[in-house]
Amino acid sequence: MHTQPMPLASNIMTSKVQTIGPKMQLADIISFLLEHKLASTPVVDDQDGACRLLGFVSEGDCLEHVGNELFYGNPSPPQTAETIMRRHPTCVSSETDLFTLTSIFTSHRFHHLPVVQDGNLVGIVSRSDVLKAVDNYYRDWIRARDRERFPVDIHQIMNHRFIMGH
Repeated sequence: MHTQPMPLASNIMTSKVQTIGPKMQLADIISFLLEHKLASTPVVDDQDGACRLLGFVSEGDCLEHVGNELFYGNPSPPQTAETIMRRHPTCVSSETDLFTLTSIFTSHRFHHLPVVQDGNLVGIVSRSDVLKAVDNYYRDWIRARDRERFPVDIHQIMNHRFIMGH
């Protein structure tokens, strides 16, 4: 019944991702997140044109570590993305379908999911990207269902009625 193929992560992801390196210091990470208006960012090792995903740093991670630093004093060595990042974040592949993405976002409180191929970051899918894709898919599904229930083109009926009336 549904004519549109199921969208995949590769169809809805953002390919140009703002990332940070593992050696970036906490104060610089906070500035980076604020400057780019991000809630979180991937930490990558960028070598030979490939961005190997190492982890993820969020606003919450920064708040926790800067709060601890303010309360307990400066740690030695200073905090970096590598020391505060969440390692082994939940990832999806570019072939992950829309229903699987929807399930992951509804089962967890993620705002973003890294899209990874062979350990390299190729994009980010946001909750709003998935919502937009689900909305488009759903509206297309409704149109296809309505065409199946009422296959006659209403415009043809109206045109025939107008022609027959004269």
